[in-house]
Amino acid sequence: MDKILASKEAIFIIRKLTKNDHDQVISFLSEEPSINLFIIGDIEVFGYESDFQEIWAEFNHQGEIIAVLLRYYQSFIPYAKGEFNVAEFVSIIISHSQPVLLSGKTDIVEKFESYNVLQLGKKQETFFAECKSTEYLGETNVYIKKASINEIDQILSLRKTIDEFHLSHNAAEMLRTSMESNMARTYYTEENGQMTSCVSTTAENSMSAMIVGVCTRKEYRRKGLATGIMQKLFKDIMDEGKILCLFYDNPEAGRIYKRLGFNDVGKWTMYR
Repeated sequence: MDKILASKEAIFIIRKLTKNDHDQVISFLSEEPSINLFIIGDIEVFGYESDFQEIWAEFNHQGEIIAVLLRYYQSFIPYAKGEFNVAEFVSIIISHSQPVLLSGKTDIVEKFESYNVLQLGKKQETFFAECKSTEYLGETNVYIKKASINEIDQILSLRKTIDEFHLSHNAAEMLRTSMESNMARTYYTEENGQMTSCVSTTAENSMSAMIVGVCTRKEYRRKGLATGIMQKLFKDIMDEGKILCLFYDNPEAGRIYKRLGFNDVGKWTMYR
């Protein structure tokens, strides 16, 4: 049901989007394509009628979109360029999922913190960076493989060894869905049949890709494995004409990424 929000000066409507809104919402999101790569990618692949995905928008009295809210499984991402009706977005969120998994551009999602009904989890603030050039990428002699869906269990097993990673209960299902729809890929190294290091993408779309899951087993660290994987993966993705994006909160990791050509473009916050 559409929600109509009245004031003395204007009438604002929040409603669930359909394929008929596609051009308008993509135009709205494409003004910040890196920040919106998750929403853009999910729309391009899964559209507007999936059981696990929905998208709503708030319109002003001129019929222009001023804010968007995406649900992907139990995760929500809001996006807006200015003021929007946070309270109504909160109502939508709590009607679908508890506890809430919320993420987005920091100055947007922080507006939700005062709503205790959301029961937001631990807050994690990270830097958001992007790379548009292969200029700083070197070559690697590391032997690298590309994972298939047969390696999903190995990928998740390796990620579980990293203290900073928090895997959801349906991580395997989500990774399979993303790989099968070409929204995600993983490159990795192995020794004696064991995956030793891997780097993945997620939310790949026609314009960009997010780097995630950079991890190496403790006994194989400081051997250049992850850097070698990134050099190959980054080049392959940018050869397809896509912008690379990633999150980081570790200064040492940030220095590595910047040597590879990444620049900070903002901050991203997740509540888990």
